[in-house]
Amino acid sequence: MGYTIDKVMTGAFDEVEAKVREGLADAGFGVLTEINVSATMKAKLDKDMPRYKILGACNPKLAYEAIGFAPRIGAMLPCNVVLREVENGIEVSAVDPVASMLAVENDDLVEVASQVRQMLADVIAKL
Repeated sequence: MGYTIDKVMTGAFDEVEAKVREGLADAGFGVLTEINVSATMKAKLDKDMPRYKILGACNPKLAYEAIGFAPRIGAMLPCNVVLREVENGIEVSAVDPVASMLAVENDDLVEVASQVRQMLADVIAKL
């Protein structure tokens, strides 16, 4: 089992990011966090790397439900979506929440994670 749902897109990084954000919003996700990994590596280590950004996406209704089933699950939230420059475009990778929740033995939580997985897969497919 893989741990991400992936798609490589063509176009400028910022344009792809805008499409990803729009797709997430249309599916009911908000972006709670944003980490510009390439800028951080440059600032902290003086290392250059291709553009790499992590968006922390959250569907409030399903996050609330998940927290109700497993209160410490917040340690595994939000759902990260990575955008990174690759040789043939911009790769968009969303975490597979089912794969990341395998360590938690809770059938109700797996059901919520399955819903989120399908929603994220739909977002990626529509890009």
